[in-house]
Amino acid sequence: MADNEDFASLLSEFEQTHPGAGQRGPKVGDKVKGKVLSVGAEQVLVDLGGKFEGVLPLEAVLDGDGNPKVEEGDRIEAVVIQADESSGSLVLGSKDGGRVHDSAEVERAYADRLPVEGLVTATTKGGVEVQIAGLRGFCPASQLALGFTEDLEPFVGQRLSFRITRFEGGRRGNLVVSRRELLEEEQRALAAETRARIEVGAVLQGTVTSLQDYGAFVDLGGIEGMVHISELGLGRVGHPKDVLSVGQQVDVAVLRIEQTDNPKRPEKIALSIRALAPDPWEDAERRYPIGAQVAGNVTRLQPFGAFVELEPGIEGMVHISELGAGRRVGHPHEVLKEGERVEARVLSVDREKRRIGLSLDSAEAAGASAAEVAAYSKPEPQGSGLGTLGELLKERLEQQKKTD
Repeated sequence: MADNEDFASLLSEFEQTHPGAGQRGPKVGDKVKGKVLSVGAEQVLVDLGGKFEGVLPLEAVLDGDGNPKVEEGDRIEAVVIQADESSGSLVLGSKDGGRVHDSAEVERAYADRLPVEGLVTATTKGGVEVQIAGLRGFCPASQLALGFTEDLEPFVGQRLSFRITRFEGGRRGNLVVSRRELLEEEQRALAAETRARIEVGAVLQGTVTSLQDYGAFVDLGGIEGMVHISELGLGRVGHPKDVLSVGQQVDVAVLRIEQTDNPKRPEKIALSIRALAPDPWEDAERRYPIGAQVAGNVTRLQPFGAFVELEPGIEGMVHISELGAGRRVGHPHEVLKEGERVEARVLSVDREKRRIGLSLDSAEAAGASAAEVAAYSKPEPQGSGLGTLGELLKERLEQQKKTD
């Protein structure tokens, strides 16, 4: 027991005299987070936790007017660009890449695979020219962004972060750089965070990345999911571009997550916008009472009848027997066409089965039966004594007055 106590006391004394001993400190290239301890005239002191501190050049946190963007107590992110193991001090750079000042720093960044900041100065054949610490660099078009970029001109004049993939020293050193590598690393890190919180039923915010005939792809944070066209809204959508645009922020619900054998896309994620909309059938019986006159657009024609959209998410069905005002109809397309605006009368509402029965029989809605109209419309034999339809209706009205 005494030996154990002696060892514990020696270990405690060693840790006190050697800050950070026994802990793995951040390495060159690691991204770190910390709290600003002080903002000096030339550098920012950052507490990285675990008895580690870092020094960040002041220029890395200046805004366009030359004023510091951080103050004491702020949380910031940075990258370790140099580590002094003897003193335990860490030199930090911007999380988007450190600004290097000479070829020696450029060579060190290349050796340690550190991100560096560069200014895109011109387009050239197959890519763009980048100036880094006075050295000319070349970034191929395929390495400038995550996807294919046809127009490179918008990048000219921008300061961006790059990784040096090839370094040729000398008086006029040449560099080959990649921005895509850094973007892919950020995407993988973001995807890991997203995977930790994604599950069926989760509601997430994403950005529309592309629109196809069959649906829309949405970036959830390093991971893409797809909203099938049938899940874009309560109503029928002809094409995703009718309701969405690339770059639009949307809220989506996760319907399914399927694992795949593709390492680049290890899961298929089915999303829905429709699932987040309120159910229009909840008070359908109140909003569509029996006998009410309604209007809608014909969406489908089937041999047994026509479907009419009354509002997004609610369709009614007109049976073929309710289409002809007493006239026999062989198929709904004889009297209707898809897209046509029609008025109808509500015959029935079944909220549980999500069905609404409709009638387009305007004569019946006016009070006369379809059978009567059909009878009045037939030509009568000569000498039958029957008058015109108008005369018969007039006679009926006169009889009603007498009975009243």
